[in-house]
Amino acid sequence: MTTFPGADASFEDADYAIVGAPLDVSTTFRPGARFGPDRIRTFARPFDGYDQRTDQHFSELVTDAGDVPAWDDAADYLQFLEGQLSDHHDAGRIPIVIGGEHTVSIAGVHAAEPDIYVCLDAHLDLYEAYAGNEYSHATVTTHALAVAEHVVLLGVRTGSEKEWNRAAEADVTVVPPEDVAEWSPTFTDADNVYLSVDIDAADPGFAPGTGTPAPFGLTPRELREIVRAVAPSAVGFDIVEVNDRDDGQAAALGGKLLQEFVFAHAAR
Repeated sequence: MTTFPGADASFEDADYAIVGAPLDVSTTFRPGARFGPDRIRTFARPFDGYDQRTDQHFSELVTDAGDVPAWDDAADYLQFLEGQLSDHHDAGRIPIVIGGEHTVSIAGVHAAEPDIYVCLDAHLDLYEAYAGNEYSHATVTTHALAVAEHVVLLGVRTGSEKEWNRAAEADVTVVPPEDVAEWSPTFTDADNVYLSVDIDAADPGFAPGTGTPAPFGLTPRELREIVRAVAPSAVGFDIVEVNDRDDGQAAALGGKLLQEFVFAHAAR
């Protein structure tokens, strides 16, 4: 198995553990998210491990715990994945999940138990069930609301009428793409935040390798600035919905955002 380049810290010394979650059972348009963990690791190979902005070395902070192999019973898999992620939390490591379809975020949120769920995404993901499946990738925000007190959805530009009606309630904040550059977090020091990056938040011109691409999305720099801003408050993080339907653009962006999260979180 490919490991994330530079994730060389020992389990005992690492502050962060990369965990691959190649679940790919509910994709509704272009499958291939099962290849996301390996793609992200592969296309991170050219990246330098030193961050000049924060004067930190990736190799001193991160270990790669490998993949948690997926099977087709999503509910059962998510329960098992949650246990694996909880073990990292208990050991004092922040698990960084690389998917896999967005459904894997459910396990990440349950393991981290955040107060606030922040997600970069093109879609609201507020279905209670999609095509009869309560563990569809289109239900992730609904599941997050069962744990977090509030959710913030950044870059959203599509959803059903029922989803938009749900998003209008007080426990959901939606920031459209045109307003993301002006958004900044208002968390208190006591707030624990889970940050999820669905790579389709990016405009498909930058990250075409994803299951349900949606035009009029965010630029890589806008994603980077959100990751840097939210990371200091985060107790969990994931990059999801990267697949093999491009020449590595989505995977490279995902890998770079992973590095940005680590450096911004460690420098907090």
